[in-house]
Amino acid sequence: MAEKLAIIGRKLGMTRIFDIDGTVLPVTVVEAGPCPVVQVKNQEKDGYHALQIGFGEAKENRLNKALKGHLAKSGKLCRTLREIRLQGPSEYEVGQDITVDIFQRGDFITVVGRSIGKGYAGVMKRWNFRGAPDSHGAEKVHRQGGSTGCHTFPGRVFKNKRMAGHLGDERVSVVDLQIVEVRPEDNLILIKGSIPGPKGGLVMVKKQ
Repeated sequence: MAEKLAIIGRKLGMTRIFDIDGTVLPVTVVEAGPCPVVQVKNQEKDGYHALQIGFGEAKENRLNKALKGHLAKSGKLCRTLREIRLQGPSEYEVGQDITVDIFQRGDFITVVGRSIGKGYAGVMKRWNFRGAPDSHGAEKVHRQGGSTGCHTFPGRVFKNKRMAGHLGDERVSVVDLQIVEVRPEDNLILIKGSIPGPKGGLVMVKKQ
């Protein structure tokens, strides 16, 4: 299949497994799918090809009337919806499920998630600044960012200046991760190494 599909999952945590030759592999366990196809978009009607998929069961009283009508064709009430852009027409139809069977051991994937939020952080933690000198004459400035102004001209601080602020809780994509094992009976994917986000966080696993 030429489609570069993706699946929505939930990060369960990290563990380790042993390879055939006894090598210890650190893996992240992701509970992925099954994800019903909620909508199929095409070039003629929508201007591009895409699949909208859902994940997680939602209570009916938690959805508004418009969303219930949108989900009615698929027959599933989903808490989370995501869209997968495609290069051409899809072989999937509304109501079909995308499962972990689209992946195989050894596949290289991209994982998209939200990084762990770390709150307010200074420039050394947030941007890896080296800090001020710890020598004589420097008092209470060791972890500060130094000067931020630009003298008389232009007399202001430029936008996107690296300063202290909110660290983490942003969309992160990690490429070239490898699948170690797929367990269709449990809807699990074991990915070598770490992936973005906290335990229980939503991620999207994409084929490369």
